[in-house]
Amino acid sequence: MELENYRKAFLILADGTVFEGRSFGAEGTIVGETVFTTAMVGYQETLTDPSYCGQIVTQTFPLIGNYGTNDDDYESCGSVVSGYIVREYCEEPSNFRCKHTIDEFLKKYGIIGLYGIDTRRLTRIIRESGVMNGMITNEAGFDKEKCLEHIRAYTVGSVVPKVSVKAPESYSSETKKYKVALIDYGYKHNIRRELLKRGCDVTVYPYNVTADEIRQFAPDGIMLSNGPGDPAENVSSIQTLRELISDRIPTFGICLGHQLLALANGAKTVKMKYGHRGGNQPVTDLELKRTFITSQNHGYAVVGDSLPAAAGHVSHINGNDGTCEGVRYTNAPAFTVQFHPEACGGPQDTAYLFDEFIELIGKERSGK
Repeated sequence: MELENYRKAFLILADGTVFEGRSFGAEGTIVGETVFTTAMVGYQETLTDPSYCGQIVTQTFPLIGNYGTNDDDYESCGSVVSGYIVREYCEEPSNFRCKHTIDEFLKKYGIIGLYGIDTRRLTRIIRESGVMNGMITNEAGFDKEKCLEHIRAYTVGSVVPKVSVKAPESYSSETKKYKVALIDYGYKHNIRRELLKRGCDVTVYPYNVTADEIRQFAPDGIMLSNGPGDPAENVSSIQTLRELISDRIPTFGICLGHQLLALANGAKTVKMKYGHRGGNQPVTDLELKRTFITSQNHGYAVVGDSLPAAAGHVSHINGNDGTCEGVRYTNAPAFTVQFHPEACGGPQDTAYLFDEFIELIGKERSGK
């Protein structure tokens, strides 16, 4: 691709670094938290993951768009990423499932894209300095100092309300074995699919559902979804989970859901330097003494040592940095993981956790 034939675009980082590349997708200016993902495939799933709300996503894999996008691989109803950065994007994808190019996809959802920059250099900056705010702009005559004022003032803020459903949504399985309340903090649709194919009728509730509303529904189990932002900002959601602990409803949490239940039990969370984002994160199940390759997307982690011993214990740890990747609770029939078992990191290595959730529901229902 001849870069000189395309419109210029720029990435300005909070530390003053400027990258010059070319524009694709929508046009304009956007500010967000600049992060990177090491996933080699699944860019459509990345773009439609609500956990990226408020962030400018950088792909470390150099070529993006070679198989286009389709109507089946969405993880939500659209895309909420702030911006998208790749080394090279493919204008002419080749795949029998392809419906649209990546450029058309970005335009559809108003996402500003940047390509043709050194994404390896950008990734090194983020790894060494930590996640930082940035701006993508198509405007060649930008005032750098004014831009930096906006960039440095930006915060992701309270984004869960932006990505959660506004009212309950119900989905029926074929066997109707159990009914599960899925609390939506920005859930990936494959979580729902995994529950449905295991015979669970699923009702998706907004993030601000109350404990009494959950009790009125009387679910066999509760699913706590993934989602974006700082977990500690979700004060009302944490309080709801705190109220539900004593009800002893079998509960399974993923990503943000994992963090929120930990906070509800008195643990602490911390913002990571650059987070875990990609499809190749090693996680060790301490009970099974096995390490699995997992898909992850988070910038915060539960501080394992801060979890009260009376509440539970760390069940999984990250193979690279030793951070907490899972908790099994002893004060309630509940367990949570930081990674995404509904994704295909290994490719199906951690799907066993959904089976454990179903088994846990069965044990509680039988009184064992």
